[in-house]
Amino acid sequence: MAFRWTVHGDGRGLAPGEVVKPNERLSWPRMAGIGAQHVIAMFGATFVFPLVMGLDPNTAVMMSGVATILFLLFTQGRIPSYLGTSASFVGGVVAVRAAFGGDTPGADQVVTGAILVAGLVLALCGVAIHVLGVQIIHRVFPPVVTGAVVMLIGFGLAYVVADVYWPQDPWIALITMVATFVFIVVFRGFLGRIGVLLGLVFGFVLSWLADKAFGNITAYNAGIGKIDTHPRVSFQAVVDADWIGLPHFHAPSFQASAVLVVLPAVIALIAENVGHVKAVGQMTGADVDPQMGKAIIADGVGTVVATAVGGSPTTTYAENIGVMAATRVYSTAAYYIAAVIAILFGLCPKFGALVAATPGGVLGGVTVILYGMIGLLGAKIWVENRVDFADPVNMVPIGAGIILAIGPVTHQITGDFSLAGIALGTIVVLAGYHLLRAIASRRAKEVTGGEIGLERDPAV
Repeated sequence: MAFRWTVHGDGRGLAPGEVVKPNERLSWPRMAGIGAQHVIAMFGATFVFPLVMGLDPNTAVMMSGVATILFLLFTQGRIPSYLGTSASFVGGVVAVRAAFGGDTPGADQVVTGAILVAGLVLALCGVAIHVLGVQIIHRVFPPVVTGAVVMLIGFGLAYVVADVYWPQDPWIALITMVATFVFIVVFRGFLGRIGVLLGLVFGFVLSWLADKAFGNITAYNAGIGKIDTHPRVSFQAVVDADWIGLPHFHAPSFQASAVLVVLPAVIALIAENVGHVKAVGQMTGADVDPQMGKAIIADGVGTVVATAVGGSPTTTYAENIGVMAATRVYSTAAYYIAAVIAILFGLCPKFGALVAATPGGVLGGVTVILYGMIGLLGAKIWVENRVDFADPVNMVPIGAGIILAIGPVTHQITGDFSLAGIALGTIVVLAGYHLLRAIASRRAKEVTGGEIGLERDPAV
């Protein structure tokens, strides 16, 4: 059942090599700590990407909680995942806003309407996968492709660390990273499993102490996009925010031209979902293939529900997969807790402002670990499936796609639409692999036919 979990062992800790399965849990206080860690992992991107797209972050955070609960119900608690704001739509949304008036209420409605339709298309793709069987995914996403998608999703986030978080306070980022190393590896039991959260709290306190000891810092300010002098930690937004309040809701509006601009993101979302679900399956040791269609349906439904009230598009979150890899706790109970906390964030602007006050340097030190662990999960898929990289069909498109994602490289398709980073890399991996595989298979048949013909012609 969706809301029943078996207590793992004594509920206090894990023996070496053990994991907490999706249908298990530790004690509720410990699960609350794990759930909080998932909130911290998702919060940065779930809060930042709506800002980039010009949408209300509090609405996005609240609806991410709603979408996560829907996802867990759709997949019957078998795939532990958090649905946060998708970055795949950022480029399309920027183009839509440029065509429909910029940062205005009317453009907000057109943006969410276009994404809502994309969510419906994603859900329909999930239905097709569920009906036709998981074999279609195996043909489209063999291990070499799945591993590549997981890897480029993790390593493709490197620019966020390098360009956004780390420059805000390089020394705090470095110290936070090292401290998190220690917390994860040296601490045993529960403290080790919440090492990422401990690292973030450590970095937050360290930043506050640095302000007291050294004063303001002159560095890159992500809020204004340039270098200035500012405090590492500012509680002004926390003081100004209300304790209780609803986020900003609005209804969608539909424009066919806007839908066409954002629709290609569905391709990336399918690959992203498959990669994430496969990664979860690799970690938990469970056969997730029968749930693949349901997972994609759930993501599409989550996006539809979120954007219907003015929220952001959703997707399964790689950041939270990194947390599971670090904690070895795959319990869906942690995700229900995280979802409820996210909904409460939406109802409490002051608490959301406190979490949002986490210094960028601290996020840099934490996310560099999480993103790296995600990328290496892709390599783990390759190793366990014995992918042969002596075969150029495997090596060439995979290498190109990963570099495009890490860049991130932007490819302008039309004057109003471009593909970049993870989305571009994913498409190159998928299309490139299948194109080269088809060419290689055809050449093999031609060579074989020619050899047989030679053998049969005695005159040659």
